[in-house]
Parts: sequence; C-alpha cells; structure tokens
Amino acid sequence: MIRLDIESLDNQGRGVAHLDGKTVFVDGAITGERVECSVYKKKPNYELAQVHRVQRASASRVAPGCAVFGVCGGCTMQHIDTRTQIAAKQRVLEECLARIGKVTAETLLAPIHGLPWRYRSRARLSVRLVRKKGGVLVGFHERRSSFVVDMSACEVLPEFVSSALPDLRALVAELSFCDRLPQIELAVGGEVAILVLRILDQPSEADLARLRAYAEQSGFQLWLQPAGPETAQAFWPLDAPPLDYLLPEFDVRLRFGPTEFTQVNHDMNRMLVRRALRLLDPRPGERIGDMFCGLGNFSLPIARSGAQVLGVEGSASLVARAAENAALNGLGAQCRFEAANLLNAQTCAGLGSFDKLLIDPPREGAMELVKSLAGRAPRRIVYVSCDPATLARDAEVLVHTLGYRMPAAGIVNMFPHTSHVESIAMFERG
Repeated sequence: MIRLDIESLDNQGRGVAHLDGKTVFVDGAITGERVECSVYKKKPNYELAQVHRVQRASASRVAPGCAVFGVCGGCTMQHIDTRTQIAAKQRVLEECLARIGKVTAETLLAPIHGLPWRYRSRARLSVRLVRKKGGVLVGFHERRSSFVVDMSACEVLPEFVSSALPDLRALVAELSFCDRLPQIELAVGGEVAILVLRILDQPSEADLARLRAYAEQSGFQLWLQPAGPETAQAFWPLDAPPLDYLLPEFDVRLRFGPTEFTQVNHDMNRMLVRRALRLLDPRPGERIGDMFCGLGNFSLPIARSGAQVLGVEGSASLVARAAENAALNGLGAQCRFEAANLLNAQTCAGLGSFDKLLIDPPREGAMELVKSLAGRAPRRIVYVSCDPATLARDAEVLVHTLGYRMPAAGIVNMFPHTSHVESIAMFERG
C-alpha cells in the first residue's frame, strides 16, 4: 500500500501523482486528495493503482449513484460531482489542442450538458452463464476484465430498462441456448424499445414461445440476430412502430435500425445538432458537405435551411437509411448521399468543392479528408469529434498548413460519469 497526493486528473478520469520519479495513475482518486492505494500494474515509466482509502477527500467527491460502481466498467467517474467532471473534460480538450495541435480556440464555448442519469438510449449488454454466481448474468463488463457484472439495475439506463434487468436474466436462464447467447443490444426510440438477441443456436419451439410471452409481458420488441448486424430481424411483435428520434427544432424525424449507429444520448444529440448548425450557419443555395454523415443526423437539419447537401458515409446501409430519412422528411430534392471511404486519400480528393463542410468522423479522425482540402478549402468547417486527440491532430493541419482560424471549440457531455469527451470546433478561412 502506498500513500499519494493527487495532483490532477488525466484524460481517462484517473488521479495523477508522482512517486520516485514515476507517474502513478490512480483509479478512483480526485485532484487535491491524499489517498492510500495499491499498484496493480508496473511499467518502466509509470504505474497504475487503485484507491483503497481516502485520507483527505476533495470537495468534489460525491457518493456514487450505482451499487456496482467500481466493479462495473461502464462508468469511471461517478465519485466526482458533475460540474467537476465537465470541467475536467474541457481541460482535456484544451490540453489536446495545445499539446498535439499547437492551436488555441479564440473562444471556449460553454459546455453542453444535461441530465446525468437515465440518459442511455443505446447499450450493448453482455450475457454469460456463470453457475457459481447463480446462473445467467446480463450486464456490462467488469472494469479491466471480460467478466460480466452481477447487476440487477443500472442508473444510466432508462428506468424501465433498468427495472427489467432481473426479468431479462430470468428469461435468458429459461432458454435452451442460454450459453449460446453472448449479448443483447438495446435501442430505445420515440415509440418503441427493442432488444436484439445475438443467438448462436437456433431456438426451439419452446424457446420461441417463451420469447413471445416475454415480449408481450414486458413491452419490448424482440429481434433475433443469428450472425452479423445485417442479419438482425424483428421477431415479436411484428406490428411495432419503427425506431426513430426527433430533432424538433428542425422539424426532422430520423428512423434507424436497432443495430445502426446513433448517438446514445438523444437529449445531448439534439443540443449538439443545434450548436453545430448555429456554428455552420447554412444558407439557402449553399453547397454543403456532411462528411461521415451516418443516417442524416446533421444532413437533414442543414437541408432544412435551404442549402444543397452532399452526405458521404462509408456504410452503404447507412447511406440508404439517410436517403430514406430525407424522403420521409420531404428533403429528398435537397440531399444527395454517397457511399465512399473517407479514410482514403484518393476518394477524398474526388469530392469536389463546398461552400461549407461539416465533419463528424469516427475515432480515427479525418486526416485524409483534411489534407485533401488544400486548393479547394471551404470557407467554414464545423468538426464534431469523439476523440479530442485526433481533432487536435487534424486541427494542426487546418490551422498551420491550410491557413484556417479556430474561432470556437467546446465539449458536449454526451456520456456523463465516463471519461469520454465529445467535442465540437469551428474553423474559418482568413
């Protein structure tokens, strides 16, 4: 056991201290605290440790809201009050921009945040048959482990989903293939909540009867997925309404499939789209690109302004969904969608010119796309990022090579109680 004074928080929400010339990252510690902890991993230049006792607590320390916090790997910052979590994420963004990108935003936008609990409309729950723990477990992985948490509730899932976990465990335990059902995916829409069961064996007739009975009793629509995500099919009931979510400020309704990508936090997504559109300021007649457009989350609000939108996305199925959503919202004439690999330099070079650009890439960032803008740079870019490090890397090219300014940047607390940092930045030429 060692005693440490915590100096700061790192980008994973861990306390940072120093001992004998090494940096020590401490799970469960907060800036300003003195803690007793044990080391669970040693490397030449750093060590990883876990708090066992807090000798001097920070004013930011709060009681975790979840009974399995510290065991479950889903949340890592429930012991820190929400305001401090948000401030820590803002510092992560600022430090990445300065250290990696060597850039500074002219204005730091006020953080976007909302309710810290019951926010997840998407989740992937693991399933394991563990007889020594009483049977079937349904939940998230334990921290630093492939084991599944023995949980009967979850404070970040909607209440009706959380309260259904014990009955869901009981259902799986009754199935003949309970040891061949590795995961259950949750998707909540405006009028329906879907559970997608990943099945590795064909259910028996008795299994199918149990599944139908559970669906009717619980209110969930059940889907079965025998192989990849594209094989998922509705099982029961067959007359459920489609999954969708609203962007009411733009009079847009977006449909999505239960295995298709959407943001997990619908409330934060609405605020993110509002901010992105205010920064982009689309105008009638402008040609605007929505790169990594997904199912049209930004494309359709942009088109509602009267702009002409080209949405580009690597997934052909998401491109088809985006086109369907445009038609359903009466925006088909203003939107065009293409399937293309935006991580490929040659593909990016052939996209043509835009008045403005919105970029919302995966964690890998958009380096090839950014580099391809030389000689045809749009006058304004709004960049939405799920990784501040790759945003900072791409910002360095935009600012120091292509001559953009960065008038504004800020964070969106899309995943409260986790170290995930969602951010948004605006770039302008001249």
